[in-house]
Amino acid sequence: MDFATSIPLPTVDARIYPRNGLDILSRAEVARLRDASTGGMHELLRRCALAVLTSGSTSDDPRAARDLYPTFDIQVQQQDRGVRIDLLNAPAMAFVDGELIHGVAELLAAVVRDLAYTAIELGENCGRDLESSEGITDAVFSLLRNARVLQPGDPNLVVCWGGHSINRDEYLYTKQVGYELGLRGIDICTGCGPGAMKGPMKGATIAHAKQRRRRMRYIGITEPGIIAAESPNPIVNHLVIMPDIEKRLEAFVRMGHGIIVFPGGVGTAEEILYLLGILLREENRDLPFPLILTGPTASAPYFEQIDRFLRLTLGEAATSRYEIVVGEPREVAARMSKGLKRVREQRIGHRDSFFFNWSIDIPLPFQRPFVPTHEAMAALDLHHGRKPHELAADLRRAFSGIVAGNVKEDGIRRVEEFGPFEIHGDEDIMQALDALLRGFVQQHRMKIAGDYRPCYRVVT
Repeated sequence: MDFATSIPLPTVDARIYPRNGLDILSRAEVARLRDASTGGMHELLRRCALAVLTSGSTSDDPRAARDLYPTFDIQVQQQDRGVRIDLLNAPAMAFVDGELIHGVAELLAAVVRDLAYTAIELGENCGRDLESSEGITDAVFSLLRNARVLQPGDPNLVVCWGGHSINRDEYLYTKQVGYELGLRGIDICTGCGPGAMKGPMKGATIAHAKQRRRRMRYIGITEPGIIAAESPNPIVNHLVIMPDIEKRLEAFVRMGHGIIVFPGGVGTAEEILYLLGILLREENRDLPFPLILTGPTASAPYFEQIDRFLRLTLGEAATSRYEIVVGEPREVAARMSKGLKRVREQRIGHRDSFFFNWSIDIPLPFQRPFVPTHEAMAALDLHHGRKPHELAADLRRAFSGIVAGNVKEDGIRRVEEFGPFEIHGDEDIMQALDALLRGFVQQHRMKIAGDYRPCYRVVT
């Protein structure tokens, strides 16, 4: 038995009376919320709540917290026009002098809010057309509006992508970029986990304090399969749990006014391919969307390899949609600030909202949830001769499957049962893909700790 897991950890029982939209409900809404929490989604609710209560964890094993707190449970109880959340054997690390930390309580309420809303509003009898592109975008909008993260105001939200497993120099660099962004009044949105998802927020907090900003947004967007492996970092003050990875990615693109990409692993590569696949469509050719890839000087080889892979697979046209800036945090923030001004002008000219990008065209293949079974991974069409955005869609799915095999419980279980996923395609694409993935492994970008056992096999 692992010694670390054999020692009982301190726990606390507590009752929480959440606000943020959960304190003003009709009796019918409360009844539906209660039904949802005790039905088929209870285990999902328990896993997501435990991730929030262990916020700041340095593990990326989705089963670690469950094994450390096997008796933890959460129950949603009906009150008069509201709810009460009962926590049983909750991690003591989430409490101070017997009181739940305020930020953790807010994130916990967000978990209940988003999972319940998804179960009720996007369930089988919801009446939404989730098989059409317009219906899916409408669902994404509704989820974000329900989470109260869509706010009018000048475009100032920058999405920061990057790995949860980065080295110290890369982490400090993400803080420096976040600081420069914060000095320019820019808010931060990330995937809400550690590493490159935490650093920009941490840097921005200091800059926002210097500028005496009082309404800062540090938005974390996740999904149920990811949150258990990447607990929200403590700086996140707006947590949103989307139903699946595709709606999570669309939320980033619809909400964000620009995107900065730091060094990362397969999840970061998936995000880059998703965005470029969309921006390379003819419908989005003239749409301003600043995209900067950046890291410390020592990370230059990482971006050179990413750049080579993108040129080989998506063509030279892809390079016109991003720029690489290495070792210059201030320059990154200055260029992004200029890019946001162009976004503002375009939105005004097309009478598009500042808080939700309706103009960008996201086709259905980028919106449909991809379930990474062994059969689905082997069937991906990774060959030349396809339109760049079509190849980008399947490459994105390949990386999504590897993410699942690395950190998602369902994906880990499939790999343990049936062996590594097999990925097929043209020889030069497969060689470049294999080299990229091997680089991620050698640079320890796949896992935070421990030896990495590949969940994939590239077949040429």
